[in-house]
Amino acid sequence: MQALAIAAAGMTVAANRLNASAQRVASSDAHAETVEELKDVDYAKERVEQISAQYDFKANVKVAQTADQMAGALLNIKA
Repeated sequence: MQALAIAAAGMTVAANRLNASAQRVASSDAHAETVEELKDVDYAKERVEQISAQYDFKANVKVAQTADQMAGALLNIKA
């Protein structure tokens, strides 16, 4: 079913976005020797990106669940 593939792709993209944001934050923390160097990463922007990626992931999970329910309903109709 195409909806499941689309939802899976969306979940992958959201997980990659979350991972990339976390890597940017962790990388900046690990390499910063002074407080001024920590300012290279906008922590508020990264947190917003992380929250957005989480909501995108959850939305794609709901799409997959709905597609699964629809497929189940179609199978019940045919039976």
